Formats: sequence, structure tokens, C-alpha cells
Amino acid sequence: MIEQTESTRIKSVLLLDDDERTLSAMARTLRHSRRVFTAKTSSEAAAVARRERPDLIVVDLRLAGASGLDVVRELKDELPGSRFALVSGYLTVDATVAAVRAGADVVLTKPVTAGEIVRRIEDGKPPPEEETPTLAQAESEHIARVMADCNGNISEAARRLGIFRSSLQRRLRRLGLRE
Repeated sequence: MIEQTESTRIKSVLLLDDDERTLSAMARTLRHSRRVFTAKTSSEAAAVARRERPDLIVVDLRLAGASGLDVVRELKDELPGSRFALVSGYLTVDATVAAVRAGADVVLTKPVTAGEIVRRIEDGKPPPEEETPTLAQAESEHIARVMADCNGNISEAARRLGIFRSSLQRRLRRLGLRE
């Protein structure tokens, strides 16, 4: 186990998410042991980050009117002492690769707790080697991404996937992506 040094200890965290419930839940979890700043927009997050210079910046991939990747790219060069974690409920292999190239230190799939994010950063352990996803995992990721791109509209997603609406509904139930 890696010994925690003063430099790996996270003392301040900036959370950027456009979902108020997620933002407040994560902030509440961390407030007892760290200074926590929150932002709902990329411009608000940039201003807070430049002013407070947090040790860790947690960014949601999909923001209203912006991309979390752009936020990471913009702030990474300006804040070399900060660590970046990108989280999303819609992660794909392509999005993960793009996040790492943008400068994210950790990329995690929601739901994830704020404590888990901080622990992953503080431990400093590289993630375990990823295995090749199964066909079912790849299908599930692709369908989830298309559904997200269509804002949950099943008819539009089925059209883009080139399948019948009823077939997509069955797959969504089977994959656990829809109730």
C-alpha cells in the first residue's frame, strides 16, 4: 500500500455537476473532512478553480450546454497542482480515452460516491488492466449512449440504431436500462 504523503492528501475539492441532487449529496459527504466548493456551470467552476486552487476537481462529463472534457482541458494547464476526476453515467471506451487525453487523472462511472473518488486519487494506484468488453457490455454501452444522445426518446433511438421500437424496448428491459 502506498504511504500517504502530504502531497497526496486531498484537502480541498471542487465539484462540478449540473444536477443539484448529485452536487449536494457529494458535497455533504466531503464537508466534514475537506473544504468543498460547488459549481453548476463550467464558467462558474473555472472562476472558483482559479480563485481557490483546489487539490481535486470532480467534473461530470455531460453538463447543460457544455462538456466536462472542455473543462478539464481548460483548467489542466492553468492548475498543474490540481488533480482531475471525470465522472459520468454514460461512459464509453471512447469517452474514457478522450477524458484521459484531456488530462483526467481518474475516470469513473456513476453512481460513484465522493469518498470513492477521493480514495482513488489519494491511493495513487493505477486502475487494474481493463479486459476486452464482452459483446453484451459493448451493446449495453452503445445503446445507453444512443439513448442519452436522444434524451431518452425510444422512437428516435430505435431509428438511429436501425431497429424496431419494440425490439429496442425489449433490449432495454433485458439490459436493465429501462424498467
